Amino acid sequence: MRFEDQRKKLVQTLKMRDIHDESVLMAFAEIPREDYVPAEYQEYSYLNQPLPLSDNQTISQPGMIALMMQELSLSSEDKVLEIGTGSGYQTALLAHIAKEVCTIELLEKLSLKAQKTLHSAGFKNIYYRIGDGWQGWEKAYPPHKEFDKIIVSAAADEIPQRLTEQLAEGGIMVVPVGGRLMQYLYKITRKDGELIVNRGTPCTFVPFVRPGK
Repeated sequence: MRFEDQRKKLVQTLKMRDIHDESVLMAFAEIPREDYVPAEYQEYSYLNQPLPLSDNQTISQPGMIALMMQELSLSSEDKVLEIGTGSGYQTALLAHIAKEVCTIELLEKLSLKAQKTLHSAGFKNIYYRIGDGWQGWEKAYPPHKEFDKIIVSAAADEIPQRLTEQLAEGGIMVVPVGGRLMQYLYKITRKDGELIVNRGTPCTFVPFVRPGK
């Protein structure tokens, strides 16, 4: 089966898993996951499962990415902060919908490879930083202090306070929180200056690596 046909099949799978946001489904229909998967795993690109990357990292399960993006209620005017560039696949999906994506990756090798792939794909609305995602977009270009949406692609041991401080009024952050054995997807909304925290579905992500810890 050709990748294009597999991509269509994946979108149908997402629909059956209660992904109904049309902008999210359109992004999955348009962005070729095989371009972001290591060559030795390309034949598995459209299975609804994580796939290995270098340095013990993974490209997340499409169903989980879709769920997180749907929880964000993305719009074409959003400025999005992504913690964990990884392969760049989720970055591409976000950039397909949002006005601007600022993405941070701790591992230089991963970031540079993702940047090359995303540049080749023609994206003009993505900004990159190599460094500690726990601190957010501090002192980086463009100099945003707040974001409409924040998405974290690794499991934090607690809700990252520095990231919540960079969440705009009315903004939403989605972050997996927990240890290696038990994690949950949290949705955090800033409303009237307060944070509303909701715990959602169980999930499994690689740990949120913090330098010095």
